[in-house]
Amino acid sequence: MKLEISKQANLPTRFGNFKTKAFREYKQNGEIKEHLVVFTENFTDIPLVRVHSECLTGDVFGSRKCDCGPELAFSMEKIYKESGMLIYLRQEGRGIGLFNKINAYNLQDDGMDTVEANEALGFSKDEREYDIVGEIFKHFGIKKIKLLTNNPYKIANMEKYVECVRNSIVIEPNEYNKDYLNIKKVKLGHLL
Repeated sequence: MKLEISKQANLPTRFGNFKTKAFREYKQNGEIKEHLVVFTENFTDIPLVRVHSECLTGDVFGSRKCDCGPELAFSMEKIYKESGMLIYLRQEGRGIGLFNKINAYNLQDDGMDTVEANEALGFSKDEREYDIVGEIFKHFGIKKIKLLTNNPYKIANMEKYVECVRNSIVIEPNEYNKDYLNIKKVKLGHLL
């Protein structure tokens, strides 16, 4: 895999003061993805890690249709307190991209669930890839992690690169995302 790694910089946030590095990934199809790693200065031998896929609507605009924004905030708070890192992957909408995600939202507005909408658009239920995460772990010399996730697919993918122990994320559902969370549990096997 071809990649570039930025210099390290300080990143003061509302959750605390972190360090950050960007990883530029050159995909075989010519696409370039830039991912961000946010980490505490002195993380432990077994850091608390969140691998978070980009969700512009939830992370930035506070959409209540998903649990992404609250999961991101929960993770940042917990990582700051316990030491570790957040890997922010640029793979919007479970890897289908922003444009297709909004089209999937339209189908959901008409009654489809999140999995049905992705499949109606010609995608699998989850298009994400995690090879870059293995490179990030190598760069930081990480061999074992406490992984913040409820997603067994993500656990299986991380175990290709490091030994991991799952730490759950508990987010209160709301009136807009309760069906979405149920679909994550029933159709995607999330440990909710």
